[in-house]
Amino acid sequence: MADRVVVTGMGAVTPLGLNVEDTWQATCSGENGIGPITSFDATEFSCSIAAEVKDFDADAYLGRKQARRTDRFSQFALVAAREAVADAALEITDDNRSEIGCYIGSGIGGLLVLEQEVHVLRDRGPSRVSPFMIPEIIANMASGLVAIDQRVEGPNIAIVSACASGAHSIGEATAAIQRGAAAVMLAGGAEAAIGPIGLAGFCAGRALTTRNDDFGHASRPFDRDRDGFVAAEGAAVLVLETYEHAKKRGANIHAEIVGYGLSSDAFHITQPPRDGHGAARAMNGALKDAGLTPEGIDYINAHGTSTPAGDLAETNAIKQVFERSSASVPVSSTKSMMGHLIGAAGAVELMLCIKAIQSGLIPPTTNYAIPDPECDLDYVPNEAREVRVSTAMSNSFGFGGHNASLIVRGA
Repeated sequence: MADRVVVTGMGAVTPLGLNVEDTWQATCSGENGIGPITSFDATEFSCSIAAEVKDFDADAYLGRKQARRTDRFSQFALVAAREAVADAALEITDDNRSEIGCYIGSGIGGLLVLEQEVHVLRDRGPSRVSPFMIPEIIANMASGLVAIDQRVEGPNIAIVSACASGAHSIGEATAAIQRGAAAVMLAGGAEAAIGPIGLAGFCAGRALTTRNDDFGHASRPFDRDRDGFVAAEGAAVLVLETYEHAKKRGANIHAEIVGYGLSSDAFHITQPPRDGHGAARAMNGALKDAGLTPEGIDYINAHGTSTPAGDLAETNAIKQVFERSSASVPVSSTKSMMGHLIGAAGAVELMLCIKAIQSGLIPPTTNYAIPDPECDLDYVPNEAREVRVSTAMSNSFGFGGHNASLIVRGA
């Protein structure tokens, strides 16, 4: 029998808060983290809004020298990991650092620095390109920098599976612990791609909303009038360890990772199949891994990006998997408030599932105004709901057809 893997620490940097508790409180209050883009002039873009992380002072967190040599996505990961390690009261020493690993994924990596250095190359020539450019832009650097910062020497990889990167990282970190590769893992995702080239690419692909004049209601998952997602940035990191290891050191256990399922659509580079069969396989895989029936799930944090095709496919997938109970299980999309954090989304949303279990409060799907006849589940519209949650599922589905589902249970 595989070792039980529990969550003992959580850290987050999101458009709704610079830590876990602020993010959670804002989410349950239905606050809006979306607004006009402030980091550059986006007025000529078809989408000029995003969910930016606000009041983040990298110099204050990391020191000016390190901040200048670190892309924003890695900055977020470093800060989230520090909060998670502190929350776990994890003491890292020469005796245990080789038993502690780090899996932090990113869907895109250091796009902001890449774009910046392209301008340097064009305007000032190749000799002026920063020697730190390559280390800053590669997607594995968030995981690498966290390991350096925390001085952990166990398994260290970075999973890149678009919007499923954070969920895959947590699932694979769980598996690494269960096969004995590590006793403790820092796992999650980080993203910061709100720049001209990233935004232009998503706009060209018609993935983003165009509700620029109504940004407070722009992200509207499962609503009939949804028209695309809102780009967001941030990070979340969890501390995972075996139940026995956590009990031995007297750690506070937040929750237990009990199920992980993954699949491929093998269908299209950006669009899911209408029937959601790939997503359904991931959910079924997580249920099988957890030894649960669909009736054992009290809450689903949906991928729910606010795209017409994606929300319909996920609804259909939930109906396939949950059958009769699909009409009664609460489903909500917190992307309605904080946008789509791409590679960080799965980690942030699993953290929110754990907070829902701890508090007995399910965060809402805000901006749900006009029901879509084809999306007819209980989406917890517009207000948080008090419900006893023992077990929750979190879904993450990425471009390329990458699907991941995680299930957590209360401690």
